Amino acid sequence: MKAVVYEGPRKVTVKDIPDAKIERPTDVLVRVTTTNICGSDLHMYEGRTSFEKGRVFGHENLGEVIEVGTAVDKIKVGDPVVLPFNVSCGFCGNCERGLTNYCLTTQPDPKLAGAAYGFADMGPWQGGQAELLRVPYADHNCLRLGEDAWEAQTDYVMLADIFPTGYHATELAGVRPGDKTVIFGGGPVGLMAAYSAVLRGASRVWVVDRHPDRLALAEKIGAIPIDDSVVDPVEYILGETKGLGADNGCECVGYQAHDPQGNEQPNLVLNQLVAAVRYAGQIGVVGVYVPADPKAKDKLAKKGQLAFDYGLHWQKGQTMGTGQCPVKRYNRALRDLIAEGRANPSFIVSHELTLDRAPEGYVHFDGRDEGWTKVVLHPGKA
Repeated sequence: MKAVVYEGPRKVTVKDIPDAKIERPTDVLVRVTTTNICGSDLHMYEGRTSFEKGRVFGHENLGEVIEVGTAVDKIKVGDPVVLPFNVSCGFCGNCERGLTNYCLTTQPDPKLAGAAYGFADMGPWQGGQAELLRVPYADHNCLRLGEDAWEAQTDYVMLADIFPTGYHATELAGVRPGDKTVIFGGGPVGLMAAYSAVLRGASRVWVVDRHPDRLALAEKIGAIPIDDSVVDPVEYILGETKGLGADNGCECVGYQAHDPQGNEQPNLVLNQLVAAVRYAGQIGVVGVYVPADPKAKDKLAKKGQLAFDYGLHWQKGQTMGTGQCPVKRYNRALRDLIAEGRANPSFIVSHELTLDRAPEGYVHFDGRDEGWTKVVLHPGKA
């Protein structure tokens, strides 16, 4: 099968590798029809993680079931399914508590928790930027789609990660009807957080970024764009709220945050959120942070540490929630919003490419080139 293979920093190739296959009775085999390039892929693509050469990228996957294991009961051949990026078992202590993002079964390292397709330090699972994908514990991991699955697959594929992740950010931030919410980061996840805040009834939603194409999309969904290369976002939000600050905020940038001058500053957005959110407000952090970043320029960041304004955070009595999204907590409800026409997350898609053009997609998406807001890949029929 053809697959997108990591060859080293900023180098991926599309090559033939051995076909994915059923290995255990609880597996299914999926012919991938739609798979996304994610901002999290870029951390690995840039060589900022321990992702091994020769592995396949891709944790946002949708396709058709073409083979089922003998112990699979619910999922049938021909089913259109979308797969949570979390690879989970459904029966370990964490999964039983709904924490499928911290599965203990699918992560082989006993010191860690949580697994994902094609992701650094999250188990051995190959990614889905390929023609075929093996899905373990299929009855648990597959979310079946309805009759409109194929015509709306660019909407439904967002259920694999970024739509639930954006929604999770608003859940961690406690967004309620009437709230004033600030989103730092206008990439795909940030836009999904803004979209989720709108769906949840926030009265005002700001999106802080500096890329015109992203800010235009934010405005398109009813959010207020803030270009932080033009204005100080904290001063702007305080000015719009009589000095009180936003009710809550979402961090959708992560450890590779940059200031408007292009300098990497990993603590920038967290500290801006503390300053911009009101006393007793809530902050949800879904941007990726890592325990160690050897290639960071900042000495603290090399060890996974940040110069965080904890004193102000404590003084303001703020609550902060963090971590990867437990996709299964949200994906069924969000699927039904799409099916009923209440949500259309594909508004962020800028490019749909064949699998062979994946290297081109990575170059443009990694470069934040104008107009490359979300890249969707369509593998050919296996």
